[in-house]
Amino acid sequence: MRKPGREAGEEGRRLVAALGEFHHDGFGPACAAGIDAAEAVRRLGGTPVPDDVMEDFLDDPYAYDMDESPRLVGVTTVPGGCVVARPRGYAPQMPGVLALLSVGTHCYGLYANPKSGNQGSVARDGTLEGGDLHPGDGPDEDDGPEEVLNSCLYRYRYRAVAYAYASAGLRPTDSRAVLGPPDVWVELPDRDYWSR
Repeated sequence: MRKPGREAGEEGRRLVAALGEFHHDGFGPACAAGIDAAEAVRRLGGTPVPDDVMEDFLDDPYAYDMDESPRLVGVTTVPGGCVVARPRGYAPQMPGVLALLSVGTHCYGLYANPKSGNQGSVARDGTLEGGDLHPGDGPDEDDGPEEVLNSCLYRYRYRAVAYAYASAGLRPTDSRAVLGPPDVWVELPDRDYWSR
């Protein structure tokens, strides 16, 4: 349900403040409405990653080629749903991941591409509805009223991560789903996530 203007504006300010300032180049979250971390892991078929493997990865995520380790993701429950995220990489925004997470609900995926800017995707009930979106960069000429308000009036301009959270209706109280540690680190099964 769409919030009235003032309420949405207040929520936008609260969300931006809760997330705070952080460097997000290379970051990739998928924000899923109405499911928790356990359900997200179940839908994705994720298996827990040993602490020592994650410690090695997190010590220097830039030492790994994204194509060699794209399947490691953190999953965190937040008010309104959950966030599947990766500190460096596009795994959460892959179409197959978004399709699995969005069954019976909707989600917004983001990859903060350091080379070409923020790239967003929307999935609803297992189907990718939009891709190559530019969250937080201002409205596009084809955007509807809600997208225009989200990008400009509600303080999400230049705040791509906050825009992704808001688009899925998530209401985190802090930046833990972004900066960690997540509720659980999992490895996604080896499958084709690009052809969904």
